Amino acid sequence: MNFFSVISDIIRGKGRTLLTIGSIAVGIFAVMIISAIGKIGTGMINRSLDEMGINSVLVESGYNVTLSDDDVTALKKVDGISKAMPLMASVTTCELVAEDVVCMAWGVSNNADEIISLRALHGRLISETDIRNSERVCVVDKEIALQTYGRENITGKTISINVGGKYESFQIIGVATSGLSGVQSAINEVVPYFVYLPYTTVQNISGRTDYDKIALLTRGAEDSAVIDRISDCMAKRKGTDNILVNNLLNQRSTLNGILSVATSALGIVAAISLVVASMSVMTAMLVSVAERKREIGIKKSLGAKNSRIVGEFLAESVIISVAGSLVGIAAAMVLTAVICIAIGELPVLEWDKALLSLTVSLVIGMLSGGYPALKAARMKPVDALKG
Repeated sequence: MNFFSVISDIIRGKGRTLLTIGSIAVGIFAVMIISAIGKIGTGMINRSLDEMGINSVLVESGYNVTLSDDDVTALKKVDGISKAMPLMASVTTCELVAEDVVCMAWGVSNNADEIISLRALHGRLISETDIRNSERVCVVDKEIALQTYGRENITGKTISINVGGKYESFQIIGVATSGLSGVQSAINEVVPYFVYLPYTTVQNISGRTDYDKIALLTRGAEDSAVIDRISDCMAKRKGTDNILVNNLLNQRSTLNGILSVATSALGIVAAISLVVASMSVMTAMLVSVAERKREIGIKKSLGAKNSRIVGEFLAESVIISVAGSLVGIAAAMVLTAVICIAIGELPVLEWDKALLSLTVSLVIGMLSGGYPALKAARMKPVDALKG
């Protein structure tokens, strides 16, 4: 088989070749871009859920049941739990620069940065000393700072927050952003701002000794058995099953499952385009056989073996398929990189999918070119020369 002869034959029908390469490229591009978007989406969802504490378990008190420090201590000892945090939450109002705004007041502990990924942009976060001394301090989100002062850094300012039915003054020690921003975006029209207070301060002002919830961080995000251990622990402590244990891990699995199904469904649609593309390769090769009947007849009359004829047409179909695959892979990677840069994600380079696509293109080339190649090889020289 003469390689240069194969390339010459491909170039000769350049219009048909380009269309065939394009059809293969579109199919490969669709498969790769859908896979990449699915991977990017899964990563973004998991990171968002991690930051929002949805890689954790939320324990809530039921009717006539309260949660206390002892419950936090007991839950920390449950096998599979790495961290525990009392959590209090209420929708309230606050006053800053003579402006009343609706906000969500979160009573948190000093390890809130680990549970809800609270990150200080300016100043500092709530400390263990603040918790121990029930300090009148708070951390506000950057949105409330921008709304009231027109700038992010408002540390040192005083804010009045309605806690327990009356306004209390707090010193702003930090401006932060947190994993709860996803929640904030979802309820932005109702509760646009977040404020974080020491939970002990909230308790003292409101005259409470209990908590609304306890947030637990698990060691193994997929350890479903830990939910049963948490439920058993609380049932023994409270003597009742009237404790709500929200397995937020299941929500993660459900969301990932939905995304996986959606990606797979779209992938199947994209794979169908590859099947259509393989048909176009076969059609192109059959047309090529019809156009080159006289050439095939001359080669066979000069002693060319059937294996050489088959080899040339197979090589032609494989080269076209691989070329289309490379174009599709390159286009998918470029678009994926652009998408990642646009949304601030690290580029996703799925080399395994690229290798699989190349393999698929080889198979498509061989299968699609097989029948036309055999048809060409089986031609009788006399019949071929008549064409």
